[in-house]
Amino acid sequence: MWSRQPVLVLSRTLLPWTVCSAGGVRGGASCRAWNRSERLRKGCGGDRDRAVSAGGARPGGRERQTSSQKMAQSWSFLDICESDFRPLVVIELAKTAKAETIEWFTERIVDKKAKGGAQLLVKPLLTEKEGENIYLVGASYLRLLLGAETVGLVKECNDNSMRTFTYSSRKTFKDFAVRRLLTSGVLVQIFPLQDREELKKLCHSWYGRVKVGYQPLDEIRCYFGETIALYFAFLEYFTFALIPMAVIGIPYYVFAWEDYDKYVMFATFNLLWSTVILEVWKRICATITYRWGTLLMKRQFEEPRPGFHGVLGVNPVTGREEPVYSSIKRQLRIYLVSLPFVCLCLYFSLYVMMIYFDLEEWALDYHEENDSNFSSLMLFVPSIIYAVVIEIMNRIYRYAAEFLTSWENHRLESSYQNHLILKVLVFNFLNCFASLFYIAFVLFDMHLLRQSLATLLITSQILNQLAESLLPYWLQKRYNKRMKKRLCPPKFDKDLSLVEQVNLEKEMGTYCGTFDDYLELFLQFGYVSLFSCVYPLAAVFAVLNNITEIYSDALKMCNVYKRPFAEPTANIGVWQLAFETMSVISVVTNCVLIGMSPQVNALFPDSKMEHILTVALVEHLLLAVKFTIAFVIPDKPRDIQIKLAKLEFESLEALKQQVWLKINFLASTVMAAKMT
Repeated sequence: MWSRQPVLVLSRTLLPWTVCSAGGVRGGASCRAWNRSERLRKGCGGDRDRAVSAGGARPGGRERQTSSQKMAQSWSFLDICESDFRPLVVIELAKTAKAETIEWFTERIVDKKAKGGAQLLVKPLLTEKEGENIYLVGASYLRLLLGAETVGLVKECNDNSMRTFTYSSRKTFKDFAVRRLLTSGVLVQIFPLQDREELKKLCHSWYGRVKVGYQPLDEIRCYFGETIALYFAFLEYFTFALIPMAVIGIPYYVFAWEDYDKYVMFATFNLLWSTVILEVWKRICATITYRWGTLLMKRQFEEPRPGFHGVLGVNPVTGREEPVYSSIKRQLRIYLVSLPFVCLCLYFSLYVMMIYFDLEEWALDYHEENDSNFSSLMLFVPSIIYAVVIEIMNRIYRYAAEFLTSWENHRLESSYQNHLILKVLVFNFLNCFASLFYIAFVLFDMHLLRQSLATLLITSQILNQLAESLLPYWLQKRYNKRMKKRLCPPKFDKDLSLVEQVNLEKEMGTYCGTFDDYLELFLQFGYVSLFSCVYPLAAVFAVLNNITEIYSDALKMCNVYKRPFAEPTANIGVWQLAFETMSVISVVTNCVLIGMSPQVNALFPDSKMEHILTVALVEHLLLAVKFTIAFVIPDKPRDIQIKLAKLEFESLEALKQQVWLKINFLASTVMAAKMT
C-alpha cells in the first residue's frame, strides 16, 4: 500500500498537469494501490469530489463578491473534509490582476473536471505586503490517487514488472488557464514549495558529508523528478567513465610527454573509449528508467508553449481554441533572420580567434626578447584572456539565441528546445574548438595545442564553477540573511512560518533546466575526446571538476533555486545524439592526429597522396568499427528486454480476451433474439 509521502511527492507532477493540461507521470509504487484507489473512488469519491469542487460553485442570485471572500466561504466547508491540507504549489499573480481574473482563475482550480477545472484545493496566503496575490494549491489524498490513475502512473507490481494505467478522461480539460495567464503577464510565477524535512534528509545523504560512493539517485528522483535525477546519474557515470582515461593519462604525461610518436596508442584507445561509454550509458539509462517507471512512457500530446502567440483559431486535432501562427512566417524568420545572425556570430568568433593568435605571437616575441620567468608566465596570458572571452561570448550568445528562438514563435516546447540547442551547440562548438583545430591542422604546432587546450579547459571549468554555483549560492545566502533579519524575531532562528517560507522561496532564482549542465559536459567531452592525446591530463582535470560539480550542483539545487516541477523522462534526449556526433568527430580528429605523427610520416617518405589516402581509409575503417560496436551492444539489457516483451505479450493477450468477450456477448445476444 502507498504511504502518504510518496503520493505527496507525486503531486508536484500531477498538480501542474491538472492545472494547465501538461505534466508527467511517476512510477515505483506498488500495484496494490490500484485496488485502494478503486475502493476510495467507489466508496467516498463522490462526496470527497463534491467537497473539493464546492469552492468553485457560483452563488446564484447573490451580490458579486471578491475572490478572497468567496475563497474564505468555500474553505469553511473544505476545512471540514480536508483538515490536513498541505500546500504543495505556490501561485503568484500580478499585483495589477483584476478581481474578476483572480476569481475566474481560482474557480478553474477548484471546479470539477466536467466544467474544465482541476478539482484541487486552493487557499489565499495573507501577507504583510498589500496588493500581493499569492495562493497556495494542494490536493486531497484521494485526488492525488485519482490523478495518478488519470495521467497513467507507472508502478511496480509484486512480480517486479511495471504496469501502466490507461487514461481516457484527459480530453475533458477544455482550456489552458496557466498558459494564457503566463503569456498575458497576469501569472507572475508558479512553483512547488520545498519540503523542509525531506530536503534536510536529502542534503545530508547527498552532499552533507564528503564520502566515496554513489549518489542517492532514487531520493533525488523522488524529490526533484526523473529529468534532474537522470542528469546527476549521467554526471556520475561520465565521471567514472573518465577514470580509465585519467589513469592512462597520468603515466603517459610523466614518461612520454615530449615524445609525440607515442600518442598514437593513446589516440587509438580514445577512439574505442568514446564509443563504448556512450553505448554502455544507454543500457544503464534503460535500467534506471525502467526502475523508475518512465521507460514505458508513451509520448504525450504536447500543448502549446506559454510564449506561443498568434491569431485565435481552432486546433483541428483537439477541437480547442488556441493561437494559430503561419509556418511560412516562422520559416521566413528562421532563414532570413536567425540563420544570417548565427552566421554573423560565427564570423565574429573566428575574428576574435585571429586576434588571439596575434596575441600569442606577441607573447612569443616578448619571451624571446626577454627570456625571464615573467616572460614565461606571459606565454599563458593570451590563452587565459581568450578562454575568458570565450565564456563571455558563449553567455551573451546564449541570451541572443533564446531571444531569437522565442521570436521565431515555435508552437511546441520540444520544437523550441531543438532549435535552441542547435543554435547554441553550433556556436559553442566553433567558439571553443576552432582555435584548437586551427593550431593542430593549420599551424601543426603540438606544443601550442597542448598549452591552449590545458588553458581553455582549466579556465572554463573554474569560471563555470564560479558563475553557476558558488556566486549564486553566495548571493542567495546574503539575501536569506537579510530576509530572516527583517521577517523573523531574534528567537526564531531555525523554523520558518509558511508565510516566511513562501516569501523566501518566491525571491529565489528559477531553475531553467538541465540545458547548461549538459552543455558543460558536452564541451568537456569534446576537450577530452578530440585532442586529449596531446594533453593526457585533460581527463584528470575533468574528473576533478566533475567531482566538485556533483557537490556544487547539489548545493545549487537544494539552496539556490526554487524547487522545480518534476518532469518524467526516459533518456537524456537530444544530448545523446550530440555526444554521439562528438564521438564521430573525435574519430576523424584522432585519425588525422595519428596520420600527422612522425611514425606514420616515415612510412610514406615520397608520396603525400598515398599518405592521405591511407589515413582516410583507416578513418573509414575505424568509423565502421565504431558503428559496428554501437550495433552489437544492445541499448537495453537482456532482462529489461524480456520484461518489456512479456508486458507486450500480456497486453496482446488481454486485448484478445476483450475481443473474445465482445464476440461471445454478440453471439449470446443474437441467440437470445432468435429464441424470442
